[in-house]
Amino acid sequence: MPQISLLGETFEVDENGFIQEPERWTEELAKAIAKEAEGIAEMTDNHWAIVRYIRNYYLQYGQAPMIRKLCKDTGIKLKEVYTLFPSGPARGACKIAGLPKPTGCV
Repeated sequence: MPQISLLGETFEVDENGFIQEPERWTEELAKAIAKEAEGIAEMTDNHWAIVRYIRNYYLQYGQAPMIRKLCKDTGIKLKEVYTLFPSGPARGACKIAGLPKPTGCV
């Protein structure tokens, strides 16, 4: 399995760069993933609102939320989600949140 090195640690990832051990996630790791893998230089409050929402939802339900639910519950419009995460909520936000690659439509 491929690996990445961030913050002096090595993490197993899938072929798309999604960390395979969500329990090792920290906010510092999220910042590093955002910068290195997604090209997001600085995480804003809205970035964090989405990442934390997705992560908490995943921990509660075992899957990432549908995009409509994410937008409704966070109050962040769909267009802004794609501005914040240019690779999309599934690819970008879930990766930064330390989750496995979603199988459905986030």
